[in-house]
Amino acid sequence: MIIDKQEFDVNGVNYIIRSAEEQDAKVLSEIRMQIDGETENMDRESGEAFIDVLGFEQLIQADSASPRNLFLVAQVDDRIVGFSRCQGNSLKRLAHKVEFGVCILKEFWGYGIGKNLLKVSIDWADTNSITKINLSVLETNDKAIRLYQKLGFEIEGVLKNDKILSDGKYYNTIMMGRFNGRKDS
Repeated sequence: MIIDKQEFDVNGVNYIIRSAEEQDAKVLSEIRMQIDGETENMDRESGEAFIDVLGFEQLIQADSASPRNLFLVAQVDDRIVGFSRCQGNSLKRLAHKVEFGVCILKEFWGYGIGKNLLKVSIDWADTNSITKINLSVLETNDKAIRLYQKLGFEIEGVLKNDKILSDGKYYNTIMMGRFNGRKDS
């Protein structure tokens, strides 16, 4: 789905959040690889599960056409510095929910970009009959977990020993969800 762009000014950095466009594909391919190498909070290491320009073009086309998907980019001046995706499902039993994922270049952490990408995604979901957003987060990413909880997400489960990081140790993945709708008991 395509949404209107929104402007933000946080800690002296002006940026916009807008729907991804096909011409963003090359930059998205490059920064995804960079971001994957900047933090162990992602599922991938740099270069793993590489998505080339054509792959991003196809994702953007599909997400733009789907009422259950949302692909956003964060742009400072003319530079894309991060992105997020909400991926839905067309199966009736799963159509009420989407899976959220986000990544931001490390040099732009601390400017509320991830938080605002998530807030825009929540607003989109709430106005498009999507009642649940799921996400996963590494157990050591306390800052993200606190942010998600502040925005209404609850811990729904833990995948134990889910990831092996560079120190050779196993770490848990926290599964979180935000439900905006009527709960049946």
